[in-house]
Amino acid sequence: MRALLRRTSTVAMAISLSACGGGSGSGGATAVAPPPASPPASSTCSLRARQDWAAGVLREWYLFPETLPANLDPAPFASVDDYVDALTATARSQRRDRFFTHRVSIREEDAFFSSGSTSGFGFRLSVDTSARRAFIAEAFEGAPALAAGIDRGTEILAVGETAGSMRLVSDIIAAEGGSGVSTSFGPATAGVARVLRISDASGTREVTVTKAAFEIPPISGRYGVRILNDGGRQIAYLNLRTFISTADSQLRSAFADFRARGINQFVIDFRYNGGGLVSTAELMGDLLGGNRLANDVFSITTYRPEKSSNNETRRFQIRDQSVAPVKIAFITTGATASASELVINALSPYLGDQQAIVGANTFGKPVGQIAIDRSACDDRLRVVAFSTQNSVNGGFYYDGLASTLRQSCRAADDITRPLGDPQEASLRQALDYLAGRSCTPIAAGGQTSQASGGSAALLRNPVQRITEREVPGFF
Repeated sequence: MRALLRRTSTVAMAISLSACGGGSGSGGATAVAPPPASPPASSTCSLRARQDWAAGVLREWYLFPETLPANLDPAPFASVDDYVDALTATARSQRRDRFFTHRVSIREEDAFFSSGSTSGFGFRLSVDTSARRAFIAEAFEGAPALAAGIDRGTEILAVGETAGSMRLVSDIIAAEGGSGVSTSFGPATAGVARVLRISDASGTREVTVTKAAFEIPPISGRYGVRILNDGGRQIAYLNLRTFISTADSQLRSAFADFRARGINQFVIDFRYNGGGLVSTAELMGDLLGGNRLANDVFSITTYRPEKSSNNETRRFQIRDQSVAPVKIAFITTGATASASELVINALSPYLGDQQAIVGANTFGKPVGQIAIDRSACDDRLRVVAFSTQNSVNGGFYYDGLASTLRQSCRAADDITRPLGDPQEASLRQALDYLAGRSCTPIAAGGQTSQASGGSAALLRNPVQRITEREVPGFF
């Protein structure tokens, strides 16, 4: 459930579309009064009223209107979310809308996209269900987990509310599957504490970690930006976690340094990036577009025929910090989605064989959502309303980008090494690709991210609905 998001502004019940930030849209979203923390108990915000509103939005904006049922009684459905899922079931069965259309809290989503604000332990979890093991794939700065000494490569052996109630992860997975591990961590509420038995290079120990509110840095201060020396060649490495507005200044700063150094070969690490704002994706395209012409197309956005007045063609804009890549390796996994795929797809007509994805196939989401708000009820419907294509109209990669690109290289996600380490398997393969060494292509449709020692994938967190879409595996 990843997102490629365009914001909308809502004034009373009127709806207008705008792209966020510099580019082809109409500026930013109009400020509105903060919504209530929860829907008020009134007929306006009754379950039936909210379901009817969601159905009306879908019938007006949904990219695949022919798939909507002519009549679907909302009465049997216990929530707006369940009703929306039922309305979009046909498109989902066709792999065109895999739960991309969804309801969120206006208040919570605005907090995340403006600053990365969320609550939790502050790590991504990767679970190998066949081996019944759970590992930390990444830990975020300023969050409780990293402060407790939990980082990439740490294995979680047991979980409990107290030291006396701990359950082995292997037993949890055997009895309940990966979802049992998610449940064992408790609700996504600041103050919730768990005792974890962990194992890493320092040995096995038990730590108590308490969930807290914090802001996810979109680019890590530890390994997010690096200059690598590979056989005498300077390679720029950048790891972007998510496309949120606070990434913009970090991206500009990083690319200004790359430009000043004259670097023209890049590794862009999107391996866990589930997407986010179109405006930030457009900025990243501009920063990688220093050798583009003013009329070169970055992306084409297309709505359904009745909404075609919103269609737009977005062209590259050269920024002061823009670089001119000769060759780019994008590190990807099955968690790489949406805005990440948009950037890769947009550059592919211009770079051709000089661009590759390295790691595993991407998620496959060439469509995006707009936000339609009902502020009185703190309801925002993120409805799939547009598709994106590149300059040669390529953009139907519902099964991932591997089959659409000329170059790809299969590699493991080696969680035994830190991100940004040149010896980590995916980064090592990316450097090999840039050096012109041969590799094994990624099989189209093969989206499983491989961890060292076996098959593992980021564990989906159904409780942390907003963060999970843009920061897959987040707890």
